[in-house]
Amino acid sequence: MSTLIVEEEIQLTLVELCQACNAPAEYVSAWVYEGVLTPSGQTPEDWRFSGESLRRAQQARWLARDMEVNAQGVGIVLDLLDEIAALQSRLQRAGLR
Repeated sequence: MSTLIVEEEIQLTLVELCQACNAPAEYVSAWVYEGVLTPSGQTPEDWRFSGESLRRAQQARWLARDMEVNAQGVGIVLDLLDEIAALQSRLQRAGLR
């Protein structure tokens, strides 16, 4: 899985996000409804995604396609990865890592 550095201020439409992470709109919509992604806007036509959403969507796509994890599972895995990263950061700040 490769990582792309993107400015946080970027705002992508649903179509742009799908193109950028190479995922169908159905996947992205499912991730929004599962809470994996939190766009601004009320409807898919109005949704705008941040640079952080792009990073998260790329991870979600990898989990969904390569690991065959469903939308609910993607949310759980990404939440756990976020918790691990936060704990690692706390350990580093405490000088324990």
